[in-house]
Amino acid sequence: MKSPRKAGEISPDPPPYHVLHKLPPGDSPYVRAKHVQLVQKDPEAAIVLFWKAINAGDRVDSALKDMAIVMKQQDRAEEAIEAIMSFRDRCSKQAQESLDNVLIDLYKKCGRMEEQIELLKRKLRMIYQGEAFNGKLTKTARSHGRKFQVTIKQETSRILGNLGWAYMQQGNHAAAEVVYHKAQIIDPDANKACNLCLCLMKQARYAEAQSVLDEVLQGKLSGSDEEKSKKRAGELLQELKQCQPVVLLSNNSLSSNIEDAFLEGLDQLVKHWTPLRSRRLPIFEEISPFRDQLAC
Repeated sequence: MKSPRKAGEISPDPPPYHVLHKLPPGDSPYVRAKHVQLVQKDPEAAIVLFWKAINAGDRVDSALKDMAIVMKQQDRAEEAIEAIMSFRDRCSKQAQESLDNVLIDLYKKCGRMEEQIELLKRKLRMIYQGEAFNGKLTKTARSHGRKFQVTIKQETSRILGNLGWAYMQQGNHAAAEVVYHKAQIIDPDANKACNLCLCLMKQARYAEAQSVLDEVLQGKLSGSDEEKSKKRAGELLQELKQCQPVVLLSNNSLSSNIEDAFLEGLDQLVKHWTPLRSRRLPIFEEISPFRDQLAC
């Protein structure tokens, strides 16, 4: 509860308009686009103004990224992909990683799994080459207006989690399983554990799935206490109770070959991951030759 203002006390000046509405200062095309987006809440008009900002060369890095995000929200994801591919060469080197992150979400929304997988692998190669985070070990990220630090280790696990989900969408459960296992070794959390559980269930390996899910139900993993994780774990548990063990015939030699090839590359990642080592990580270098098989 605020204490009453004393007589004669001067009230503090209100924050500037752009600060109050979280807008950049000035009156440029990009600033006008942000005003229409955030204050007037007119996404279609904002997209037009973001185009003008890009064509005028005004804060192109931010204008292209913001326009693509608004397009995605307006179910214009395919247009957003075309815009990024057409204009990203006008953006700075520092902006490329953020644009890749937006592209990954756009590919996912459009169901373009092959392109999403290739881009995720490219991001992993950037980590291996020391190019991620513009050469730094951490980066500042923002979520719902809150800033926080993300480490290379966390980013690698996040990318692997996304890669596992992309393989799941393709029905490539053998590849997805390996990816999720390695992601959990690097930076375990409840969300990836639930995905791994689902992956094992798809392969009718219910006992292993139960073992993975138990770690979430027992609160052993980061995020286990979040309401979303609890709800999903409960749903998976109910599905597991309805499943009956079945005997699987190992008559698909290709699946074994895929898993072995995939495992070889991912094992290098885990083997070389220690806090004191260089950020140059040997990631997926052994997997690239098997791209066509892994996409099946």
